[in-house]
Amino acid sequence: MIQIDDTIVSEVLLEKQFVCNLNACKGACCVEGDAGAPLEESELEELVDVFAVTKPYLSEKSIAALEEDLYTIDSDGEYVTQLVNGKECAFVFFDDKGITKCSIEQAYLDGKTNFKKPISCHLFPVRLTQYKNFLAVNYSHWNICEDACTLGEKLGVKTYQFLKEPLIRKFGEKWFKELELVDEHLNKS
Repeated sequence: MIQIDDTIVSEVLLEKQFVCNLNACKGACCVEGDAGAPLEESELEELVDVFAVTKPYLSEKSIAALEEDLYTIDSDGEYVTQLVNGKECAFVFFDDKGITKCSIEQAYLDGKTNFKKPISCHLFPVRLTQYKNFLAVNYSHWNICEDACTLGEKLGVKTYQFLKEPLIRKFGEKWFKELELVDEHLNKS
């Protein structure tokens, strides 16, 4: 484990290679699982603000689910995105190749919002767990991401490198530079 400020980072982020391969998995992480994407309390208002601009991308089923509740609370008492019929995140849509896309991110890319998407989605396959004295930054192994690991190995991209943008978004540039220095040091050892 690596300590940077008040975070404890799993060394797996420096060891495991990973690059999302949407052509292989079709965005299964937005569809599978037993709950929606984890949300930070600060993101709840963002969902309220962004809902109207996501509607043009969404199916009627998604809109109906989101009009009921934009988010819910999971079995651990955490805020999560709403699901459609207990399956996909209600904010997703499917492109013409059947690949899951995020309506929030699409609205961001189209210049309709400044909110890219929930940080937990942006950081995936990294998951954050808050403890009393630190925030754990862990790699979440999920079989649906095997193709992403294979692609990461082929391209030689470590998980933390692939996640540079969201890691900086969450923790800042200085934090990320420290992680890079740790990786350089470990590679020299």
